[in-house]
Amino acid sequence: MPRIKQSATGWSFIREGLTAEDFIKGAAEIGLSAVELIDQKYWPLAQELGLKIATFAGHNTLTDGLNRRENHDRIEQELLANIELAAENGIPGIICFSGNRYDGLSDAEGIDITAEGLSRVTKAAEEKGINLCLELLNSKVDHPDYQCDRTAWGVEVCKRVNSPRMKLLYDIYHMQIMEGDIIRTIQENIEYIGHVHTAGNPGRHDLDETQEIYYPPIMQTIVETGYDLYVGHEFIPKGDPIEGLKAAFKLCDVG
Repeated sequence: MPRIKQSATGWSFIREGLTAEDFIKGAAEIGLSAVELIDQKYWPLAQELGLKIATFAGHNTLTDGLNRRENHDRIEQELLANIELAAENGIPGIICFSGNRYDGLSDAEGIDITAEGLSRVTKAAEEKGINLCLELLNSKVDHPDYQCDRTAWGVEVCKRVNSPRMKLLYDIYHMQIMEGDIIRTIQENIEYIGHVHTAGNPGRHDLDETQEIYYPPIMQTIVETGYDLYVGHEFIPKGDPIEGLKAAFKLCDVG
C-alpha cells in the first residue's frame, strides 16, 4: 500500500512571525512530500529542498466562479494558462471553485453550468496530465452560499464532465461540518478525489485531542483505497506552526 504523501498549505502556516522560507525549510525537515498554495516565487526554494508543489489555485475568485456562464471565457483562459504552468512544474492538480449561489440558480442548474465551464478545458488537462480539483467547502461556517458544499453535488459535476482528469478536492474539515460520515464517503467516492485537505473541527486548528475528527483511521482508509496523491494540512496552528505541522505529520504518517 502507498504511504500517505503529506503536504501543507502556506497560507495557514505562514503567520505569527514564521516566514515563507522557514515554513518551506521546516516542511522539508519534517519529511513532508510537498507544499502548496504558496507564492510562486518560492517554488524554486521548495523544489531545491526536494519538495513538490501539490496544488495551486487554477483561477481567480472563489465566490464568483464556474456556476456563472458569464465567467466561463475568463476562467477558461485562466485554467488553460495554469494547466500549462502546472505541467511545466510537475504539479499534479489545480484547484477550481463553483462560486456562490445566486438568485434564480437551482442546484441542478449550478451543476450543469459548472460542468459546462470545466468541460471547456478537459482536453488540455488530459493532454498535460493535470487534475482539475473542484473544491468542496462548507457553506455553514466559513463560506456562506458557496454552492459546491456537498460531496454528492461535486461528484455529479465530475460525472457530467466525464473526464479522468475531473476530480474533487475533498476537504475533511469542510465536509465534517456539512455532512460527516467521512470514512464511508471517501470509500464510496475515491475515484473522484484528486486532493485531500485536513484541519481540526471545531475551529480549523491542529489535529489534536481537542477536536472531533480522529484522523488515524481516516488516513488508514485513504491508504487502503490505493489513493496515491497528496493529503495537504490546511489548519491554522494554535501554537508554534512548525511544531503543529510536525505533530500532524506524525499523526497522519500511515502506510
